[in-house]
Amino acid sequence: MKKQTIRIIGVPMDLGQNRRGVDMGPSAIRYANLQARLERLGHTVLDEGNLAVPNPEEHVAEGSGRRLKAVAAVCNNVYQLASNFIAGGDFAIFLGGDHSISIGTIAAAAETGSVGVIWIDAHGDFNTSSTSPSGNIHGMPMAALVGQGADLLVDVGYPGAKLHPSQIVQIGIRDLDQVERKELANSGITIFTMRNIDELGTAAIAHQAIDRLRHLDSIHISLDMDSLDPYEAPGVGTPVPGGLTYREAHLLMEILGDSGRVRSFDIVEINPILDDMNKTAELAVELAASLLGQRIL
Repeated sequence: MKKQTIRIIGVPMDLGQNRRGVDMGPSAIRYANLQARLERLGHTVLDEGNLAVPNPEEHVAEGSGRRLKAVAAVCNNVYQLASNFIAGGDFAIFLGGDHSISIGTIAAAAETGSVGVIWIDAHGDFNTSSTSPSGNIHGMPMAALVGQGADLLVDVGYPGAKLHPSQIVQIGIRDLDQVERKELANSGITIFTMRNIDELGTAAIAHQAIDRLRHLDSIHISLDMDSLDPYEAPGVGTPVPGGLTYREAHLLMEILGDSGRVRSFDIVEINPILDDMNKTAELAVELAASLLGQRIL
């Protein structure tokens, strides 16, 4: 694999949901030696540190209205920083934090050229404030990116939708809210549920995902660690049984990496408070390595 300059940006945000802990995700991943692991593959790795993010107890983020504004503000800051790195040709890795950070990262990726998004998640994240049973913003980024939901989220970076449904492939989906299920089924997004993976196999799904996005210049991967089975990744806020196995996740990353088209990567929703000896963060580092060139032979 081509050696690259890789920029690591931490976004320790846990404003998108009500369970504390994912703000420590970037630290857990760094503690699992992400930079050293990628440097051993021959890449030049630059850690840009963390963006400043308010915590839910601060006045700026208290209450649902202020929290929405705080999330949008952080995502706009993510967008500004991400735009510089992606436009400069560097590979960018964004460490969450909850999945709402992807509104900013994908806005930046979409602005630099035609981009496909591979969304690897147990959840569809296709709710809006009017459909979400919980009101948690980390369940809304996919809807916001196609132009649905609160204007503050839809207009992160620049006004309007960032993606057309034909630019999105979701993999690993197995837990959807009732209204969200109907909206997502009618959205035009390509969705591979866990049943599809069981029936067709991970390799076929990975190749189909790449093929669905062949008309686009590059690929952004957004990896929610709850896409994996809780046995493999216990340190997540919303675990759902029946997820990807260790080898399925690695094979998926290896095949996507082989395409040579991935230019940016989110790793989100690691909660060290709920983890077992940093197991989930260590697995995230292994998956990043598989995406960026680690192979058995």
